[in-house]
Amino acid sequence: MFLLLLLLVAVLPVSTEGGKIRWGTEAKPHSRPYMAFINYYDSKSAKIRCGGFLVREDIVMTAAHCNGRNITVTLGAHDIKKQENTQHISVLKSIPHQDFNGKTVVNDIMLLKLKHKAQLNNVVQKIDLPKSQDWVKPGQVCTVAGWGTLVNDSLSNTLQEVNLEVQKGHICQEMSKDYNNSIQICVGNPKEKKATGKGDSGGPFVCHNVAQGIVSRTFNTIKPPRAFTRISSFLPWIQEKMKLLQQP
Repeated sequence: MFLLLLLLVAVLPVSTEGGKIRWGTEAKPHSRPYMAFINYYDSKSAKIRCGGFLVREDIVMTAAHCNGRNITVTLGAHDIKKQENTQHISVLKSIPHQDFNGKTVVNDIMLLKLKHKAQLNNVVQKIDLPKSQDWVKPGQVCTVAGWGTLVNDSLSNTLQEVNLEVQKGHICQEMSKDYNNSIQICVGNPKEKKATGKGDSGGPFVCHNVAQGIVSRTFNTIKPPRAFTRISSFLPWIQEKMKLLQQP
């Protein structure tokens, strides 16, 4: 049975924190077998969590702002406090986009090369990436999932999901001059106040079982929309880096 979560929306000074999900449901266990739970340590040695998604047996995609020390990936999880069905894999190498700008949060995409290949099974699977001509359109509703912040500011143990509507690019452009619709997607209907949250960064924006976006940044406002990285705009970069990371 889905859990209905009424979550607080806060003004967040750090643009990569995303704004907390106001309405969401617990995902059906293992219904999103591509999801990756990511832990790392930041420059202040604080333990941070992000989302990610498996795109090859040995590669997880996430946001570049989720980079740090001692990155580990957990695959096959629903409740991250339970060890059943999970695979814990260290990250051998992180490859953030070379033009990632932490101040404006553009080119917010990163590949994580795993220390060894994941074992694919019924709870661990890859997700498809878009074709270069794929372009999500305003009005389209897609889904985000993650282990982000809950109503009492605690972090969720179970995977949560929320449906979000794509907005016209000018709406995000009016909120930030740094928004670039050619490489970002404007996501979240301001009338619904549904949004991703702290800890959900790096997770996939999934449309028809294809990862079209990456949870990236919020604007300094209590309401959505948010800016997600547009994956289809980075396919040449992704293909180049994945080829370099090909196992012998």
